[in-house]
Amino acid sequence: MTARIGVATATLFREPTTDRPLDAPALAPVTDVRKWVASLDPAERLRTAVVSQALLGEPAIVDSTLDGWSKVVLTGQPATDLDPRGYPGWLPSCQLTPSDAASPVSSAASSLADSPAGADLVVAVTATTLRDVPDGDLVLPAVVLGTRLRRAPLTGPGRSAASASASGWCAVHVPGHPEPLWARSLDLAPAPTTVTPREVLKTAAMLRETPYVWGGLSPFGIDCSGLVHLSWRRHGVTLPRDAYNQAAFTAPIPFGTERPGDLYFFARPGQRVHHVGFVASAPRGDTRIMLHACSEQREVVIEEVRGKRADTLVAAHRVPL
Repeated sequence: MTARIGVATATLFREPTTDRPLDAPALAPVTDVRKWVASLDPAERLRTAVVSQALLGEPAIVDSTLDGWSKVVLTGQPATDLDPRGYPGWLPSCQLTPSDAASPVSSAASSLADSPAGADLVVAVTATTLRDVPDGDLVLPAVVLGTRLRRAPLTGPGRSAASASASGWCAVHVPGHPEPLWARSLDLAPAPTTVTPREVLKTAAMLRETPYVWGGLSPFGIDCSGLVHLSWRRHGVTLPRDAYNQAAFTAPIPFGTERPGDLYFFARPGQRVHHVGFVASAPRGDTRIMLHACSEQREVVIEEVRGKRADTLVAAHRVPL
């Protein structure tokens, strides 16, 4: 069975979990990830029970259900070693809505693998809201950066529809909602067809000071590979979800040739890649600057690669375009 994510941001867990009132904002039929992250102390933000998150409209294969939970595979988040179809995990069944189209299975870069069928718009700000009518009641808060939406034709009374469009509102189709919802036009951009690494880096820089959250994939909480995945995804390129898979998917380049928007990968001796960050500027001698979601500093930062971090730097890579 295929489905779509019907909430602004769904949190994917390793196993069903209903015994933690702290997680209630992330488990509700209308999620509030900002509130959920704000309620977590530093140790909770590193809890490995969360494996990823999924954005509104993202396709999911439902393998099974149990006590109000669904075991799903997110086909827009490649993780070939975990499941060849995509990233597996559990989320509340109430956060899914039936799919209106077959969900593509992605194992490489794709511009629509993580989006509603025919999506032609993308959220280009950290978060926006969707309303029932222009300036109307809030239906979905905090629809986040990188979410793909499909423009809805203006079929209402000619003047009112045209007036709404002219006054800065855009009607969009949203999974689980029979009638179009409305977003502010300035918060949306056309779905991209081309991209440069510098554009992706600029998007990643929008997320500076975002709290570090293990498994996070939103401007309210994000991890290192989530920052890379989401930033490229906003520009129409689907990378694997985890850092070691991102390293396998991208192309190594010699140190000294890296450019802004390339990637640095980190691993301990004899172990697989455990960390990734963006090259923030061209290296100067042995000085390298990186933008990354840092678990030690507990947020997205720009900093020099030095000390223990420099000791584990193993490669620079470029995303194939």
